[in-house]
Amino acid sequence: MTLRSLLFTSLTALALAPAALADVYKFKDDKGNVMYTDKPSTLPAERLNVQSQKTDVVAVQQRQDADLKRMQDAANSRNQTAAQRSEAEEASKLTAKDKAERCTKARERYDQYMNSQRLYEQQESGERRYLSDEELDKARASAKATMDVMCQ
Repeated sequence: MTLRSLLFTSLTALALAPAALADVYKFKDDKGNVMYTDKPSTLPAERLNVQSQKTDVVAVQQRQDADLKRMQDAANSRNQTAAQRSEAEEASKLTAKDKAERCTKARERYDQYMNSQRLYEQQESGERRYLSDEELDKARASAKATMDVMCQ
């Protein structure tokens, strides 16, 4: 770089610097409203030290896109949570209905065991094997425990 081109570049930068660093003034108009301007119409006006930068349009667009994506993700998350809550409520309703049915069946089984004189097991050959008194007491106790658990 020659001395002449360096000098020209420096002078150009110095000439354009005041335009980039324009003064900003704050003053009150006749009605008492606060006004901001680069050329105050009345004095006294307070000179503000404002530093500004050129807006990077690409960066602003990227931030807006990121914000939009974050809002969409949040909306999707809320919708997903609502759907899961709805499914959980449905499941609890089904579970309550299923639990009631299981309780009813457990009561019926217990009543059957308590009212039967003789209980039997079906053999693979199709024959019946009747339970002994001890096995019958165990089966009744097991049916009672099952009923107690299912009907809580």
